[in-house]
Amino acid sequence: MSSPGLQALRIDRAAGGRSKTRRWRRWLLAAALLLIVAALVGRGFGEPNVETVTVGSAYPYQGLTLLNAAGYVVAQRKAAIASKASGRLEWLGVVEGSVVKRGEVIARIENQDVTASLAQARANVAVARAGINQAQAEMTDAAAANRRTQDLAAQKYLSASAVDAAQARYLKASAAETSARAALAAAQANANVAEVALAQTLIRAPFDGVVLTKNANVGDTVTPFSSSLDTKGAVVTVADMDTLEVEADVSEANLQKIRVDQPCEIQLDAFPERRFRGVVSRLVPTVDRAKATVMTKVRFVDRDPGQGARILPEMSAKVAFLSQAVAPEQRRPRTVVNPLALAKRDGKSVVFVVNEGRLKMVEVASAETLGEALVVSGVGVPLRAGDKLVLKPDDKLVDGMAVKLAAKQ
Repeated sequence: MSSPGLQALRIDRAAGGRSKTRRWRRWLLAAALLLIVAALVGRGFGEPNVETVTVGSAYPYQGLTLLNAAGYVVAQRKAAIASKASGRLEWLGVVEGSVVKRGEVIARIENQDVTASLAQARANVAVARAGINQAQAEMTDAAAANRRTQDLAAQKYLSASAVDAAQARYLKASAAETSARAALAAAQANANVAEVALAQTLIRAPFDGVVLTKNANVGDTVTPFSSSLDTKGAVVTVADMDTLEVEADVSEANLQKIRVDQPCEIQLDAFPERRFRGVVSRLVPTVDRAKATVMTKVRFVDRDPGQGARILPEMSAKVAFLSQAVAPEQRRPRTVVNPLALAKRDGKSVVFVVNEGRLKMVEVASAETLGEALVVSGVGVPLRAGDKLVLKPDDKLVDGMAVKLAAKQ
């Protein structure tokens, strides 16, 4: 039998194998965890950072631009309409935006008293006409009596005193007729004054135009030539939309670049996608001392933006003063990109559009340069102004790749 001491010195090889197996399992688990972490890290932080530029829109005529200026649309013909009469406004027939015609009655002031005065003046005219008829009848009778008297006096049947009396009567009748005619003229003048006073209570449009503002309401007291409390001056403001133009301030240092009848392109902030032809109509012959600018007035050649839109006074505008008139094809916008956004793939020019963190490769065809930009068009997939493109794309970028936008400095 074996000694108990020798049994205690025996090595348990099965226990050692089990320990080694457990260590290998731990190493394999740790390696798997590292691979998983690496994959997660790779997906979260391995996306390349890219800088982007924006697809723009440009016009070929910009190469002909000598000077740019900002201004506002104004109406050359504009009037604050009031009346010489004072009184309470009892009727107003227009609102903001109403189209009016020259001579159209647009408002009325209380005129009962003026109407009564006109009726009285016309009655006086009728009385004066009746006086003329009476004077003419007396004149006819006096003339006949004077002729008879003269005939009888020639036959020695009447005395000289009778002849003198008949002649005096005739002269008095003639004077009465003249006085009656003068009275009629005075009565007619008074009637004209009353008609004018009545017409002044009717406020009419001085020209064809559109109502811009309404300054008074029915019931307001209109007193054009007074600044009394709670009174109104002008009732409405009307502008002739056919006389719209742009007033732009041009620095006196650039005045040599501007001339009358010079072609221009006008862009309104209200219609940024549209361009309107214009021409310099006149230069105001004075310099604004405070701003060192000269007021330049640019007349619209194109007035209708279309699609129900309207050019309105006080719209903000930008004016490009051109060296020469542009052809119709030069007035259409072109899609332009930074040349550094182009890359080569399989011998073709492409750009990478960034959309929601993913790249979309778009083949492009370039036509011409416009300043420092390149005019391009998408082949199959159109490029739109505002699209973001990768700047300086490298060979590692491919279609569909996830990217991150580099932080702007």
